[in-house]
Amino acid sequence: MANFKRDNNASVKVIDSKTGYEINYSMSCRLKENLDNKIIPDLQKKDKDCFLVIDGNEGSGKSTLAMQIGKYADPSLNMKRIVFNAEDFREAVLAAKKGQCVIYDEAFTGLSSRSSLSMINKVLVSLSMQMRQKNLLILIVLPSYFLLDKYIALFRARALFHVYESSGRRGYFTVYNRKLKKMLYLIGQRTYSYNTKLVRTSFRGRFYGKFALGGEEVEKEYRKKKEQALADSEKSPMTATQVKYKNQRDIVVWRLRKELGMTYQKMAEYLDEFDFGIDYRQIRNICTQFGDKFEKEQEKKILREKNAEEEEINDDLSENSSENKPN
Repeated sequence: MANFKRDNNASVKVIDSKTGYEINYSMSCRLKENLDNKIIPDLQKKDKDCFLVIDGNEGSGKSTLAMQIGKYADPSLNMKRIVFNAEDFREAVLAAKKGQCVIYDEAFTGLSSRSSLSMINKVLVSLSMQMRQKNLLILIVLPSYFLLDKYIALFRARALFHVYESSGRRGYFTVYNRKLKKMLYLIGQRTYSYNTKLVRTSFRGRFYGKFALGGEEVEKEYRKKKEQALADSEKSPMTATQVKYKNQRDIVVWRLRKELGMTYQKMAEYLDEFDFGIDYRQIRNICTQFGDKFEKEQEKKILREKNAEEEEINDDLSENSSENKPN
């Protein structure tokens, strides 16, 4: 278990301002307090925006956390403002109304990620004025905070949420405020390390895998859109050297699958131990190119894990409710 006292969670209810759909999920009390008393009020002020960065390994749940934060702050948030590339992000920012949220979700993986990030950094700088004038809440979801442009990381981002696993369980985050994220960027960038003794934060919390944008159909639409973005990122133009390395990577992944007989999820977890971050869906796409059959059991396992997380949140909320009852 993580070596800190976990912040209590509260149940929040969000009603979609367009569809009227009611969404209930758990949120860290401290996070909710900061959204209620600092971030949301700031978005009401003239020329004031809020730029949050959420990073972590693939599959750690950072997109889930981003949507929970975004939907709570902006009940009108929908799929049109969840984007996966620089051009769609530009269009979403320009089309957004005052006080709305735009989420730039992670779609740049593999060998094309560096060039994608270069485009992202340029777009973020060029759209800074529009973000402020429209009082937008911008959430950027990416593999590592250290990949951001120095100006964006140090001066534009208001806070960093680092999402991670603890004892094999997803759904933990730690928050670095303006001062701490600057120190982290300057000290940890060379080694991409968050484990520095000089940068300590007490703002830690727990979240669960509740999809915050709507019902099952909306969730299916989101996952389909994200998976297509992942596939498109693999089709991005690459140099001959990049193509060579990609092919070598695919062969290594396929040989691991054949020799060890691991599931796609287990392979993703195994490779992550060597900082070789690759999503299980990407592994699945690679293996099917070599004639591998997609494991239906994989989807069943993910569904079981999601149900287990839902049960855990209910248990935690019941426990918190009991603790808060007067004697």
